[in-house]
Amino acid sequence: MQASISTSRTRSLSWADRCFSALDSGLRTVFVPVRASRPSPATPLAQTRLSEEEARLSGALMRVNHVGEICAQALYQSQALFSRSAELRQHFEEAGQEELDHLAWTAERVAELGTHTSHLAPLWWAGAFMWGSAAGLAGDRWSLGFVVETERQVEAHLASHLDRLPEADTTSRAIVDQMKQEEAAHAEAALAAGAAPLPAPVQGLMRLAARVMTTVAHRI
Repeated sequence: MQASISTSRTRSLSWADRCFSALDSGLRTVFVPVRASRPSPATPLAQTRLSEEEARLSGALMRVNHVGEICAQALYQSQALFSRSAELRQHFEEAGQEELDHLAWTAERVAELGTHTSHLAPLWWAGAFMWGSAAGLAGDRWSLGFVVETERQVEAHLASHLDRLPEADTTSRAIVDQMKQEEAAHAEAALAAGAAPLPAPVQGLMRLAARVMTTVAHRI
């Protein structure tokens, strides 16, 4: 089952119908296993044996990354819902579809490492949906600016994970590296679409929220 509905179907729905579709997509994101549309970047690699300590660290980091992808789905779903422009709505929906691969790759890797995804997934999705809704209600240029800032913070976060992941864990490292490249591309696309830079206090609040999420998701 898909964790997000198709863009063609979404464009034909009324706003009320799209609200219900967003909620349905959220439930699927949190509770239904996602199938990637592309092979994992780690597919060609032979998995190396990790020590118990290395596997524990990689599992915690990939759990955090999986939570980030749950939040990405909520953000793009809510921003698409409140977008004034049909073209921009399609942009958000297509970006969200690409992020589904990240969601699937991280979930698969978490399972391979013998640990669990976050037990607080519904809370993470709901919180991110509220952030995305606020950005969407502020207007399309601000919503795009929110994408730019979010993706830049995510890119930096993934870079820090590449520094922390065990060198032997080539599988997780390949996934994170691919995600990092694609998050940067999303930021560039939002800039090209006319993003407005967010005020510094908003950027600070976003960093604080991200710090809380990463700290808690690392353990729970």
